[in-house]
Amino acid sequence: MTDTLILAAILIPCLVVAIVFHEVAHGWTALALGDTTARDMGRLTLNPIKHVDPVGTLLVPGALALFGGPVFGWAKPVPVSANRLNNPRYGMMAVAAAGPGTNILLAFVGAVLVGIASGLATNWGTQLPEFAMTAFGAFILINAFLAFFNLLPIPPFDGSHILGGLLPRRWARHWQQLQAFGMLLLVVIIAASWAFPDARWIENTVWPPVEWMSGLFFSVADSIARFLA
Repeated sequence: MTDTLILAAILIPCLVVAIVFHEVAHGWTALALGDTTARDMGRLTLNPIKHVDPVGTLLVPGALALFGGPVFGWAKPVPVSANRLNNPRYGMMAVAAAGPGTNILLAFVGAVLVGIASGLATNWGTQLPEFAMTAFGAFILINAFLAFFNLLPIPPFDGSHILGGLLPRRWARHWQQLQAFGMLLLVVIIAASWAFPDARWIENTVWPPVEWMSGLFFSVADSIARFLA
């Protein structure tokens, strides 16, 4: 039980930060492209209370972590009005890409910080506590996972909006209609991960690029630490 609580104390804050920044990035990008909806509704804030979905941000990822499932979650979607964007089609692509892009940036920042901290600790004749190293590693992995998971071209994920902007207009209209079934598809994905755990489709699809990117960032952290040591 103690190990579980420690794991939750590490994973939940990392997940909340990753999701909140992801959602705020959508809102700020939409604002920059002409849509003030998120700002008008008070969603351009890093206050997690404004973004956290009790089920998607806490209950689902917590339960998945406890029972050994693939850990993922979601926040309250930031409202975006496509028709208020300067260029609705390509604007929605930019808004969608901003979330995963921010998670990749956060993972990189986490790698730089742990590299600096490790290098300075070595200079001072000590090492970072194991808890801190685990937290930094989890932060990098969670952000990389959220980035690539959200890039899946499946409604309601960001990748579906990016794909919709790339499709010919006659196909894009039909693709847009699928967005209305986004939450249903999300429930199906969660149910499938529970019903067929051995299939490991999420891990097999998303984990290879996550592993590659995380390895790259861990190498950056190690290089910084060695340089400063």
